[in-house]
Amino acid sequence: MKFDPNQPIYLQIAEYFSSRILSRELGGGERIPSVREIASLVEVNPNTAMRAYHQLQEQGIIEQQRGIGYFTTARAYEIVLEQKRREFLQQELPQFIEKLTQLGYSLSDLSSLAAQHKPDL
Repeated sequence: MKFDPNQPIYLQIAEYFSSRILSRELGGGERIPSVREIASLVEVNPNTAMRAYHQLQEQGIIEQQRGIGYFTTARAYEIVLEQKRREFLQQELPQFIEKLTQLGYSLSDLSSLAAQHKPDL
């Protein structure tokens, strides 16, 4: 895993799991690597991996089953989807609309522009 030096590593690890859940590579109730396993896999300190797991637990995305390991929650997909939608609406959409306007497009142009790039919309 290659890390972005501008973002804390634990957040990038948490994002890795969120992305896998959102793409449905990880389903609800699925076991994920232990803290030590993920730390070894991505070559970080186990405390960094633990911090990522705590973040995911606080968000309700993963849960620990004592003595067994960490698992995605039944609602992991819905939680991640809602978070990503909220992030998109708050961060990416305003920037996108500003750029669209700067380039001389109107919001009514958006549908035809999208259709040119992704025909199944």
